[in-house]
Amino acid sequence: MRPLGVFGGMFDPIHYGHLRTAHELSEFIGLERVLFLPAGEPPHRAAPLADAATRLAMLRAAVEGDERFAVDDRELRRGGPSWTILTLEELRAERGRQPLVLILGMDAYGGIDRWHRAEELPDFAHIVIARRPGAGLPSGGLGARLLRERRCDDPARLADAPAGRVFVSSNTQLDLSSSAVRAVIAAGRDPRYLMPEAARRIILATGSYARPGEAEE
Repeated sequence: MRPLGVFGGMFDPIHYGHLRTAHELSEFIGLERVLFLPAGEPPHRAAPLADAATRLAMLRAAVEGDERFAVDDRELRRGGPSWTILTLEELRAERGRQPLVLILGMDAYGGIDRWHRAEELPDFAHIVIARRPGAGLPSGGLGARLLRERRCDDPARLADAPAGRVFVSSNTQLDLSSSAVRAVIAAGRDPRYLMPEAARRIILATGSYARPGEAEE
């Protein structure tokens, strides 16, 4: 079975950095589909500036028409902290032995030690680390240990087992973040060409991001 990509985040808002990463990994790994899972209550960062309904609408508008992408709102519906391990448990129960690929930015992977039940993540999914400008691989802690023990350099091997491997991608590194997009909007400038036009229209219609946020994603 082709692996299923699992791409979580605040998507506050969705932008071309997210989409280009998903596009390249879908092609490079041969993913069946990439599920975008907007988080509801982030356990390790400030609350999103846009409400859940607006972020979900932007995300759905951004991926509409691309059959390789889908939006899964289970973390918004679940309530409570959006623990990734709970989502992976649910997907594993639904998907049987289909390989699951958890997509993480290199900056997010660097903080994996703080994640809820982080040691169990490789039991449910492979981890694919997407390179980000200015971020490097961890030199210590759980992240470094997983790389020592589980790293593979052939993406084809991610289809050979349901979970358990760590792969570092060579994706295009766009120097773009949600906080940078929010800052553009807060400054009264147009976010055109930083995100899909459909998502931009929702931002303009709702007046989201009147003030810049602080958290990067």
